[in-house]
Amino acid sequence: MAVRLSRPHRFDAWAALAGLGGGLLLWGIGLGTRPADEPIVLFDGRWPLLVPLAVIAGCELLRRSAPRTALLLGTLALIADTVTRGSIATVVMYTDLMYAAVLYGTPASARRIPWVTGLLTIAATLVPYAVWRVPEALLIGVAVGIVSFAPASTGLIVRNHRDAAEAARLRAEQTALLAEMDRTQAVTAERARMARELHDMVANHLSAIAIHSTAALSLDDPGTSKEALTVIRENSVQGLSEMRRLIGILRDGADDREPAATPTLEGLGALVEGARANGLDVALDAAYDSVPAPVELAAYRIVQESLTNALKHAARGKVTVWLRGRDGTLELRVSSPYGDRDAPRAPGSGAGLVGMRERVALLHGTFGAGPENAPDPADGKLWVVRASLPVSDTTRGETR
Repeated sequence: MAVRLSRPHRFDAWAALAGLGGGLLLWGIGLGTRPADEPIVLFDGRWPLLVPLAVIAGCELLRRSAPRTALLLGTLALIADTVTRGSIATVVMYTDLMYAAVLYGTPASARRIPWVTGLLTIAATLVPYAVWRVPEALLIGVAVGIVSFAPASTGLIVRNHRDAAEAARLRAEQTALLAEMDRTQAVTAERARMARELHDMVANHLSAIAIHSTAALSLDDPGTSKEALTVIRENSVQGLSEMRRLIGILRDGADDREPAATPTLEGLGALVEGARANGLDVALDAAYDSVPAPVELAAYRIVQESLTNALKHAARGKVTVWLRGRDGTLELRVSSPYGDRDAPRAPGSGAGLVGMRERVALLHGTFGAGPENAPDPADGKLWVVRASLPVSDTTRGETR
């Protein structure tokens, strides 16, 4: 099966043509590297010079695609050139083959060739001097070093710089990729945070508006309709105010701030009063010490969303909000009657439960929501929202 050689690189083709052209020019003017009467010259005359010149020019075509093969054939051509009158072009092209073998060859070749050429240079320096005992013998080692060791060392230096540049480029790409991943995650987290804030701030008011507007449309009593419209107006104004605060945060990109009036547990009383104004029978039982701001915000939003869900879905009866601080945690429980409802319902998407669960997970707490049997069997079942939020120092650095 024939081996298909790859097409030579354009630079390699130009290098081969330049070397061959220069060698033919030197051959034409009769310029060689040694006189014909030297003992090493076995093939006198001008024509033997062309064979190693043509071979090594052909090797230049393989300097990038097959560097080891090119170096092996080039070495044979250099040996053949040595027993002729010699050509400077052949020697120059051989140094380029040595350089290319280290630069474009395998990592093993890049490591071994400089060592081998270095040892050959030392041997070519010491052995002739030991045999002939004349200073001129040292020039043989110098010539071998210039032809082999110097280009091999240069190729190794260039290769190391190239590999270092490639490694730096890869690191830069990885850093850019990680930065993009961090940016995407930060954007996703911020979008989720703003979605929770938007839902918790507005859903309560819109749910009250939907329920009371439905009641106003379904009843003919003018007094009831006026009361419902009053509640609708109050919730509309409050909802618009919350929306303006949130829009202000979104427009201000200079810093990452919460709304100007970040809810705290001190506002639970007002929250419960607002739920009572919307028609819920709510009881608040809270006893806790000072807690970090992220825990306060999460607890407030969980109570707010639980009251909103009770307003939309709970049956008639008492809703209880219970908070206790104990053993480094803030325990929260909101229970409401669970069962059929004779009042109008507001549609729900389930985003409230998702938001509450996300808030608790960000603080490494525990969350649960679902129907439970009431302590008094006569009360039937309750829908209970439970959350346990750590209030130790580890939660103080959590982002909201």
